[in-house]
Amino acid sequence: MQLRVACVQLTSGLSLQSNVEAASNLASDACLEGAEFIFFPENVGLLAPGAIMRETAAVEGCHAALSAFRSLAARLNVWISIGSLAVRLENGGLANRSYLLDAGGNIICRYDKIHMFDADLPNGERYRESDNYAAGMEARVAQTPWGLVGLTICYDLRFPHLYRSLAKAGASIIGVPSAFTRSTGRAHWDILIRARAIETGCFIVASAQCGRHYGKRLTHGHSLIVDPTGAILQEASEDPCFIIADLDLGLVKTTRTSLPSLQHDRDYRMSN
Repeated sequence: MQLRVACVQLTSGLSLQSNVEAASNLASDACLEGAEFIFFPENVGLLAPGAIMRETAAVEGCHAALSAFRSLAARLNVWISIGSLAVRLENGGLANRSYLLDAGGNIICRYDKIHMFDADLPNGERYRESDNYAAGMEARVAQTPWGLVGLTICYDLRFPHLYRSLAKAGASIIGVPSAFTRSTGRAHWDILIRARAIETGCFIVASAQCGRHYGKRLTHGHSLIVDPTGAILQEASEDPCFIIADLDLGLVKTTRTSLPSLQHDRDYRMSN
């Protein structure tokens, strides 16, 4: 089975309307090249300081970006992975939430980012995602016409056990919508993406934020589409764009049959 996927790469900023328009325009262009499934990056609706993210977040039923992207999916007749949006919860907290939409604009799956990016980088950058968001508690796979798709977000990439769990649950494609910092992206982005593909025998589709968003907030770009052997099918630059690739989904079975590491887990104990 073949599937043509596209990664939309953006420089989301402080205007939700402008960000949604930019994402929608690139998605429309990708559809003209035959994309059947489009992946947006993390924080596709808004990428702003924490205080602004908290003030502008909306509940799911009133979220302007979610509504716009549901209409877009239906208009283009295409599946869309909304990388993530800041969604207000019933208790007043926030979730960094990914949505999977079918070609009718229906919400097929929701995933709340599990791993919070709380880090003090060597260059002095400090991030405390847990100050703004409640961590998710459930890994998610969703049925599509092309098989099961696993949902993850950005910092999840550094936790390989999550990806192994998604692969064992049947995922043949895993999305990694991201807003990797420029410094960590240059050091680790492509290595981690390729490693997760090789370890799981999955296609990894990683849509990224790029460029300068506000103040000193810089992201890496270089969206990637990687096959189950770890080969890079397409890679973006550091500017807003889309990349597109054809996935031969039969390669998932071939790769996992020839190197069946997902079947070789063993219990062990740690000794000093």
